Amino acid sequence: MSDVPGNTNDSKAQKHQRAMEKTKQKVDANIAQAQTEQSVVVLLTGNGKGKTSSAFGMVMRALGYGQKVVVIQFIKGEQLSGEELFVKNHLPEVAFHQMGTGFTWDTQNRDSDQAAAVATWQLALAALRDGQYDLVVLDELTYMLAFDYLAEDQIIDAIQQRPAHQSVVITGRGGGSELKAICDTVSEVKDIRHAFNSGIKARKGVDY
Repeated sequence: MSDVPGNTNDSKAQKHQRAMEKTKQKVDANIAQAQTEQSVVVLLTGNGKGKTSSAFGMVMRALGYGQKVVVIQFIKGEQLSGEELFVKNHLPEVAFHQMGTGFTWDTQNRDSDQAAAVATWQLALAALRDGQYDLVVLDELTYMLAFDYLAEDQIIDAIQQRPAHQSVVITGRGGGSELKAICDTVSEVKDIRHAFNSGIKARKGVDY
């Protein structure tokens, strides 16, 4: 009976090794199959927390490789955020623009919000035509489609006509079914639980 534990452990180790060998074979096969070298369009959507945070994770990656980045934020801009502070510490590698109106439920003025959206889109359009940028982040862009502030076909056209090496990251919930269709990667962040709904204040460095 004293040999049983050792045999059991050996069996578990062997099963683990066989499982990892199969996993490695699948991963290696997928890597070998993915041979197309091209830029990508990434959409981070859903009603959960973390879309902008994920986008800024890609900003950090790009900076790590010495790439040039432009971040254009729709909606946000009245409250100082950690990502804004981060970007300002990495000038001129990162260009940073904000619509600056804050949230639509604060302004409560459709005409001024739409005018601001159109003006901000002109900055985005210029970035999507500028070959110096390796990564363009359009934060909260989908809201502009959901509110019908911007024309979806114009956005799609600009993204598809961008420089060949330039990747684009779009964030925001709702809006843009046709935009979603042309994206290479689409990730949906699901809301399971959020501290704010339990009466916990937004925390600096975590939520903003």
